[in-house]
Amino acid sequence: MQELSTTLLVVGGGPGGYVAAIRAGQLGVPTVLVEGARLGGTCLNVGCIPSKALIHAAEAYHHAKTPETPFGLRLQGASLDFAKTSAWKDRIVDRLNAGVGGLLRKQKVTVIEGWAEIQDGKTCIVRSAEGPRRIRAEHLVVATGSVPVEVPSLPFGDSILSSTDGLALTSVPESLAVVGAGYIGLELGMAFAKLGSKVAVVEAADKILPAWDAELTRPVARRLQALGVEVIIAAVAQGLSSDRKALVVATAQDGNRLIAAEKILVAVGRKPCVDGFGLERLHLARDRAFIKVDARCATSMRNVWAIGDVTGEPMLAHRAMAQGEMVAEIIAGRRRVFDPASIPAICFTDPEIVSVGLSPQPARDLGNDIVVGSFPFAASGRAMTQGDDSGFVRVVARAQDHVLLGVQAVGAGVSELAAAFSLALEMGARAEDVAATIHAHPTRGEAFQEAALGAFGHAIHF
Repeated sequence: MQELSTTLLVVGGGPGGYVAAIRAGQLGVPTVLVEGARLGGTCLNVGCIPSKALIHAAEAYHHAKTPETPFGLRLQGASLDFAKTSAWKDRIVDRLNAGVGGLLRKQKVTVIEGWAEIQDGKTCIVRSAEGPRRIRAEHLVVATGSVPVEVPSLPFGDSILSSTDGLALTSVPESLAVVGAGYIGLELGMAFAKLGSKVAVVEAADKILPAWDAELTRPVARRLQALGVEVIIAAVAQGLSSDRKALVVATAQDGNRLIAAEKILVAVGRKPCVDGFGLERLHLARDRAFIKVDARCATSMRNVWAIGDVTGEPMLAHRAMAQGEMVAEIIAGRRRVFDPASIPAICFTDPEIVSVGLSPQPARDLGNDIVVGSFPFAASGRAMTQGDDSGFVRVVARAQDHVLLGVQAVGAGVSELAAAFSLALEMGARAEDVAATIHAHPTRGEAFQEAALGAFGHAIHF
């Protein structure tokens, strides 16, 4: 068996793993990265990137089908070749995938395509097309990501789709039932509704987007209604009907009912990928199913590190990237800890939702006296000129010193404001700092300034 020795072995080539490897390479640390599928992981290949491409295409098609815009634009005969849409989406993924490979080569990272089987904290056997190889390393980084959660009564296969399967469709289903009204279910459900599917969403909780507060989700609920999406809350998916052409749903009020659906998308969450590569041999401390780590992403074993989804919530690509960069620097001898003031969360529904830091009620629950300022896009000149003035920006600040505790927004394109919100919290800004910063006019970003002014009761334009 071929043997290879290195300083750092990274298992998993997703956002956390490839960033760790690139940064380690930049710092001169000999590094080997092992990936069983394609570089970029779930986010690049079957998650964030292809879903945003699908959402963009669906939105463009939906606008093209609108009989007439408020400013008089009429389009007739709009059509969409969905097979070409899928091919365009795949080309984007291929381009980014090749880019990651190029970045790794630039930093002299050895990439091995194969399935890793961990033997101990310093040894791994990789089975690949070139045959098995034994890799010995001083440091091991586990970056194996997560996989969709499967509902026992709705096993993936045939008409029952995971989010990965949903993004691989080459034709638009006539009808689609979505199990789970979290961000994955609603993002894809709304996209397919715009593409022409008859969509129904089933959620076990008593509201859509259960992790987000009602003020933020209300505009999304209105948009779902406008798109003709049926939303069934406080309901549990029981399985398929006897003819396998409908979803059986149990509701408290109506009992069992059938939802006819050509395809059923199950989007009830994700779980850490910890099985099938020998991780059990390490006997690492766990936090439920996740690998337990400290503020340096160190596990309970010396020189074994874990980053990304496998370490728990929030299961976000940008969190994994930040952890990967940090761990590489620690291995290179630098002093680092993972202590972000905030990690932005974004829901790419229509309208989009952004949340950074604490919403009002969680801030109060922690014992804070707070002030809240909000500014609606209905008072924004830029939002009006874009034809979509739904939503708002909201700031949450500590009452005694006005230090920002959180910023939230819902509206068209608000995902692009996430960096400004995060920077304000990371720098320990007060509401006065945001209010006194000159914001360009006319932009949606002005709503951030106006919301900060609103916390003192003197928003200028509302």
